[in-house]
Amino acid sequence: MGDPIVLEGLTKAYGDFVAVDSVDMKVKKNSFTGFLGPNGAGKSTTLKILTNLTKATSGSAYLNGIDVTKDFKGALANVGVVVETPEFYPYLTPHETFNYIGELNGMSKESITARGDEILEFLKMTENADKRIGEFSKGMKQRVALGQALLVDPEIIILDEPTSGLDPRGMVEMREILKGLSTSGLTIFMSSHIMQEVSYLCDHVAIIERGKIIADGDVKDLLATNGMRHIEVTTLKDITDAHLDTISSWSEVDSITRLTNHQMQIKLNGGDSEQAALMSKMHAMDLGVYNVSSQGADLEKLYMELVKETR
Repeated sequence: MGDPIVLEGLTKAYGDFVAVDSVDMKVKKNSFTGFLGPNGAGKSTTLKILTNLTKATSGSAYLNGIDVTKDFKGALANVGVVVETPEFYPYLTPHETFNYIGELNGMSKESITARGDEILEFLKMTENADKRIGEFSKGMKQRVALGQALLVDPEIIILDEPTSGLDPRGMVEMREILKGLSTSGLTIFMSSHIMQEVSYLCDHVAIIERGKIIADGDVKDLLATNGMRHIEVTTLKDITDAHLDTISSWSEVDSITRLTNHQMQIKLNGGDSEQAALMSKMHAMDLGVYNVSSQGADLEKLYMELVKETR
């Protein structure tokens, strides 16, 4: 089987407005792909086509090799979906909701119970399994929605802005759950407009702007190809000119900029192994390095550069 999600010439127009404009894209098996773009870029419309919540004007959208536009039941048979604002029967509990969904999908009572308990434990919701969903916060409801999507043991999970509208604690908790899900062997396709979220969770990113894909690939490869592999290093001790001269002479360093007396930005000449070697050398300098940040800021820089080119 080929890639689990494939879009070919996918287009959605509302009169003269083109929300999704001839999108071609493939999502790799077992990847966690972030579908990144600002509000109104076409993310949700694309996901609505994939999940048969709206019809494409033209083009095709394949899930596990089956075209959603021609056979949505077959295409979505092994797919879990979490929409931005999940709705539940408020008088049901998570256990009762899972029983209902499981029966609709032809699961046995034993399978529903075993799988449901496993999911509730993973979501850290065991203590709330028999409480009414109507009493839950939005963050808790979002967890139930994810559990519902996982119940039938899908191969693909589609998430539409899974942390949207959550309070800070709810956002952190949901991200940690999704981080744990990333090692499960699922193919995860998640829309988001939050750079740091995509950076933290995703190994692959597709960036959409005004309905068009402007970048698509592994996060690290995109950053390296576009010269965006930077790290910011914060130290306890003052960064002197002598320190800068020494660090800039190393083969792992393309360029270096002192941001403050205790912070510098380094453009790497290489990838992970070069960064590891650089960190080892810097620790030996006894500067008191206590914080190193990368990728998230780089992804934001890359996004802003790409958007500039399209306007």
